[in-house]
Amino acid sequence: MSQLSITLLRMGFLVLLWALVLSAIAVLRADLYGTRITARGRGRESKKDDARAEKVASPSRAATGLRTGSISTKDPSAGHLAVTSGPLKGTTIPLGSAPVLVGRASTCTLVIDDDYCSARHCRIYPEGDRWMVEDLGSTNGTYLGNQKVTDPVPFRGGDVIRIGATALELRG
Repeated sequence: MSQLSITLLRMGFLVLLWALVLSAIAVLRADLYGTRITARGRGRESKKDDARAEKVASPSRAATGLRTGSISTKDPSAGHLAVTSGPLKGTTIPLGSAPVLVGRASTCTLVIDDDYCSARHCRIYPEGDRWMVEDLGSTNGTYLGNQKVTDPVPFRGGDVIRIGATALELRG
């Protein structure tokens, strides 16, 4: 073998070795820093919107015993779903005739970044004149009050759903 072919072979192995090292560094970096979370929907544009969201979801009325009104039994599209604890505290979702899907997947209506939340955790949907909550086979379960949800159950105004560190409340 000529000296030139041996040198080219050594350079080729060196390039392959560096490619392996750089790909290992990229994998380690992704594991350490995680994936980038992108904002969905309108997001929060200003501090005024932040203050308004905190005011809507403040637990002070519930703590003082004042009711904000129950959800109308004739119109299941009335009201909103409020996050009362967890990383998304203060977030509200207006309820319409479409079901609300809760989970970690980006296709969900309410995306919760929690280790105790499944990709498609639970579904809140209107049925007739009331709202129902259904667990979608989650690993850690969905709790309505202190009861674990195994079958679809009615979800009334003032009821609280717990998913990991997040609590959701149905408000009018």
